[in-house]
Amino acid sequence: MKRIIPALLILLLFGCEKKKIAKKGFQVREITENEEGKKIVGLPIDSLKLETKPRNVLLTKNRNHRLTPIYKVNYNKKTGKPFTGSNAYHSSYGEYGDNDENNWNHHFMPGFEAIYGYNFVNISHFNNATKEENLFFEKPVLVKTFYYPAFSKDTLNNEPIERDFYMVSTYDEDTNGDGYINVRDLRRLYHFDLDAKQKTLLIPKNYSVMSSEYDPENDYMYIFARIDKNENGKMEYKEATHIFWIDLKDPNNRGLQYKGG
Repeated sequence: MKRIIPALLILLLFGCEKKKIAKKGFQVREITENEEGKKIVGLPIDSLKLETKPRNVLLTKNRNHRLTPIYKVNYNKKTGKPFTGSNAYHSSYGEYGDNDENNWNHHFMPGFEAIYGYNFVNISHFNNATKEENLFFEKPVLVKTFYYPAFSKDTLNNEPIERDFYMVSTYDEDTNGDGYINVRDLRRLYHFDLDAKQKTLLIPKNYSVMSSEYDPENDYMYIFARIDKNENGKMEYKEATHIFWIDLKDPNNRGLQYKGG
């Protein structure tokens, strides 16, 4: 027991440190203080440069498209040692119906891998045919979840499922005006084409994405999002939750399913 307690304390302290950094996010606007010590948020920072590192190469079903998650480098305040996040995978252990007909290899949805990670700030796309690289986002963001075409042979209703697009759930704007991009801002959901060059907002800008569910009968993704009715750039419990549907066969086919509150 004496050996276990110190280990638990280390984990708890490290967890608290990561929570503090995650809440702070990264600064995108000048912040000063007045004579009373009150923070004043000023102009946007012209050249936002974060120290970043790549983690690995993600394989997609199409051999020409390879992806690299990019993470912000953080420094432990006490030791000064750098550390970065790493990929974690969303998975589902309850696949729909007969596994001979429906096998999506424990992915959250058939045909998609879904990853997340601590201080995940961008994604690099590389085309093996053209030898060209491009970033998903021009400036750093905080990626909540990245959905990309799975490398495995997934099936739905005895048919192979192959996706040809990406989706990214992210905090990409200082919506609450505190000078930082962090988890207190509104969360957006974007669609990208296979070359990661065309970006489309899937949920209206005045919403904050909360969670999602998958409908295997229709191959739909349901998005639960809270509307920013008072336009203060924050997701608040008192504001109404709406549900959107997205047809994963064609994400341009989408709409509002439930409008409560």
